[in-house]
Amino acid sequence: MSATRREVLARSGALGVGIAFTGAMSELFTGTATALGHTGYGPLVPDPDGLLDLPKGFRYRVLSREGDQLRSGEGRVPSNHDGMAAFAGRSGSGDRHGRVVHLVRNHENRNTGRIPVPTIEGLTYDPMGKGGCTSLTVDARGNVLDERVAIAGTAVNCAGGPTPWGTWLTCEETEDKAGTNGYTKDHGFIFEVDPAQPHRTGAVPLTAMGRFQHEAIAVDPKRGIVYETEDAFERPFGLFYRFLPNKPEGGRGSLRAGGRLQAMRVPGVPDLSSIQETGASFDRVEWVDVPDPLAAQTAIRFQDFGPKGITHAQKLEGCYWGGKSVYFVSSFAHSSDGSAADHFGQIWRYDPDARRLTLVIVFGPDTDVQLPGESPDNICLAPSGGLMVCEDGGGVQHVYGVTRRGEVYAMARNRQNIGTPEEPEWGEFAGVTFSPDGKTMYVNCYTPGTTFAVTGPWRR
Repeated sequence: MSATRREVLARSGALGVGIAFTGAMSELFTGTATALGHTGYGPLVPDPDGLLDLPKGFRYRVLSREGDQLRSGEGRVPSNHDGMAAFAGRSGSGDRHGRVVHLVRNHENRNTGRIPVPTIEGLTYDPMGKGGCTSLTVDARGNVLDERVAIAGTAVNCAGGPTPWGTWLTCEETEDKAGTNGYTKDHGFIFEVDPAQPHRTGAVPLTAMGRFQHEAIAVDPKRGIVYETEDAFERPFGLFYRFLPNKPEGGRGSLRAGGRLQAMRVPGVPDLSSIQETGASFDRVEWVDVPDPLAAQTAIRFQDFGPKGITHAQKLEGCYWGGKSVYFVSSFAHSSDGSAADHFGQIWRYDPDARRLTLVIVFGPDTDVQLPGESPDNICLAPSGGLMVCEDGGGVQHVYGVTRRGEVYAMARNRQNIGTPEEPEWGEFAGVTFSPDGKTMYVNCYTPGTTFAVTGPWRR
């Protein structure tokens, strides 16, 4: 990467929060990345049990696998492990200090899901929905103390995000209405989940936050504003939203009080894929009220936002808060699908103080960061200040690390073949997250649904 591009990243503030996509980035996604000198933790060691390859000195524990019995006795562990977050908790069953970690895990089950989330009284939105979340309680030694349903009867729970007050917002990536695919209620909402005591939050759709193909959220801890991405890969593409809550002070249940849903308009830019130069910045970002957040008749991205229109982008996915800004990802854009231009991934930064939108990085095909396919699915900030990236593509699947200096290394490799010996296929990784003390990395294999806890000589 050129010095010029590195300087652009520094000016954008990305380096300050450890999002430094510099160095041999092409290796990150081609599946050929190895330890670069002293980068990372060394080569991956083949796992004799054929589950997860890790560097020497690291070890994993399988916390949960789909099809096993939930410790609560409520049924079997559901399929399609996706987005996840870790929360600090306390329990008399933990270590001598009573410390535990609560993991909340999404299950991206459609109506064809193999193993649905069991329906539980008081936690079920639509009994015909097979998606939802489960919650695991893990002690300091990595023992699973409890595993139970956290919300049920939802659909296609893909990602979401944690709140500053310690709850998880799980997002439905669908627009199916009642009467479609057997559902008895409308879907496409966000639901709040209490990781320790799910019955406190129940199964209440946060309707004011919009009904659309949700992907992820990030909360501005200062203002309480919730930013939301829409994962749409067919025209008209998705929008980038913000929700202005009526109770910006936050707290469990505060989002039920409603608020205003707005969509981002970048004047003169109807499609973000048309912007190809890293560092491009726009200082007059506008936010426009969504005409009908419930999309009763028309999906939001089809609605009329006035003569100036609205700004769209294909495949808006990851969303997270870092420093004083929100970052969001457009995982790819294809002109053959109707996008204004092609790219294999963009990362944008929005600074609410300056009302400025900046393109932090753009991946191929016509840049110095070449990718053979789409960008990664899940990204999380690591305690080291760098990134952990879940690969979602063809061939063998990895979790890669990116240091603050932009060095790339392989952290884990999935060994579970879900294809055949003749045509092997490996399940993607998802939901990578760290324990609050930074000593354990949790990550999911999407299929067969498996949740791993990885410990070892982590260094900062």
